[in-house]
Amino acid sequence: MNQQTLSGQHATTMETNKLIKNTYMLLSMTLAFAAVMAGVAMIMKIGPFMSIGLSLGSIVVMMVTLKKADNASGLAWIFAFTGMQGASLGYILNHYAGATNGPELIMQAFGLTSVIFISLSAYAITTKKDFSFMGGFLFAGLLVVIGLSLINMFFVNSGAMFMALQAAIAMIMVGLILFDTSRIVNGGETNYIRATISLFLNFINLFMALLHLLGMGNDD
Repeated sequence: MNQQTLSGQHATTMETNKLIKNTYMLLSMTLAFAAVMAGVAMIMKIGPFMSIGLSLGSIVVMMVTLKKADNASGLAWIFAFTGMQGASLGYILNHYAGATNGPELIMQAFGLTSVIFISLSAYAITTKKDFSFMGGFLFAGLLVVIGLSLINMFFVNSGAMFMALQAAIAMIMVGLILFDTSRIVNGGETNYIRATISLFLNFINLFMALLHLLGMGNDD
């Protein structure tokens, strides 16, 4: 192995480490901002229609963020996106906060999500395993879950089906955490704003799925 090859590998490693550092710093800040906005939405007691509106609006903002990810303005857009995402959770969080042991359930879901997320991220970063083979299965599963969720929401309205879908979402998010982290480590994603969006969505969706599952024992 010649000096040029070694230098190239060293440069690649440094770029990857920088990407990882920037991604997780931005992820921490956006999660904190989303939590603040969720708290504001809870204080304002937003209703279900406002929650849905914020959620749908955040999708549009996310598309703009992805387009602007290579520009300096991408940072402003990602905070707009994550802030709207956080605020959209206010209605659901108020619902659980008002239930028996509601605040404890929310903290348990957050703690469990954090442990799972950090553990899986550390594993993918440390081992540098390539989980790209999971991509097709995970995205197909996600489409199926979205389709079944819409069917259940508008036609079936089954509590058991809802909880089964939440369990499926949790498992898919576990896989996506490994998949997306692996892409960052192995060069599949080179932009820290886009990487942050993926990991942010994984964290939030896992948190909400676990919150619903932990809330099964409550009357609400």
